[in-house]
Amino acid sequence: MSDSLLPRADDVLAAAARIAPHASVTPVLRSRTLDALAGAQLAFKAEHLQRGGAFKFRGACNAVWSLDADRAGAGVVTHSSGNHGAALALAARTRGIPCHVVVPEGAVAAKLANIARHGATLWRCPPTVADREATCGKVQADTGATLVHPYADPAVMAGQGTAALELLHSDGPFDVLVVPVGGGGLASGTALALQLASPQTRLVLAEPAGADDTARSLAAGERQGAFTPDTICDGLRTLIGAPNFALLRAAGAEVIVVDDAATTAAMRLLWEVPKQVVEPSSATVLAAVLAQPQRFAGLRVGLVLSGGNVDLPALRWGAP
Repeated sequence: MSDSLLPRADDVLAAAARIAPHASVTPVLRSRTLDALAGAQLAFKAEHLQRGGAFKFRGACNAVWSLDADRAGAGVVTHSSGNHGAALALAARTRGIPCHVVVPEGAVAAKLANIARHGATLWRCPPTVADREATCGKVQADTGATLVHPYADPAVMAGQGTAALELLHSDGPFDVLVVPVGGGGLASGTALALQLASPQTRLVLAEPAGADDTARSLAAGERQGAFTPDTICDGLRTLIGAPNFALLRAAGAEVIVVDDAATTAAMRLLWEVPKQVVEPSSATVLAAVLAQPQRFAGLRVGLVLSGGNVDLPALRWGAP
């Protein structure tokens, strides 16, 4: 992929300035109990407390406010299983422009409610990538709206990197930074933030075993083909994007794959100990640290809790 298509580290700085009037500076949380369990010093960036309930608002806001007035007037469109759609709807509302969100069948009810709450027009489609893209293309052609891709848009990627940049500036330095990976918007944005502010910090990605294409792609040195996801982490059921993979490979990112049982256990810990309502995708970061404690022993570890839009009726905690 051409380097000209990729965001640069400086774009994260520009994004931070652009979204500052709209995005929340989320708190950093600590827990002595979780530190003891992990054998490391953990600092959790609480993006589940971001506007819209997820880090996604950062990238969506940067993309919306990067548009010139003429393009913005026609609105924006995306396809999303939930968090990005809600974030784009909210970002569009901050600028007073239309927003269209193509949502696949089977999306989490809480996330659909978030999208509707922020005033977007919803378009339903079958749950395949091809159907999502085709429906999105039709809406774009009919309305003139600008496509804001959930994770492969350079402005989105740069905006997502502002979460790590804030964490590094407020509580760094860290030996390791751990973020979830699905399509790779947050992961690649984090790689750019580390390049800018803390190049010595290792980047570790937490990925569900039922959607482990990033791990397989990095091991093979090239993106692997489409797959059928099987994981409770609905926000991570996406093939890694091409620009995202290019940045993560260049950054030397490592991946820890965690199964759903470990993720659910970590989510329960986060609910019960620091009393934080996070969704499964968020909990993968703690699950990854607890799964391989030898890799983190005695280190300063930053973790991004990516979102808190939980589908409560669908939760299966298992036996107490």
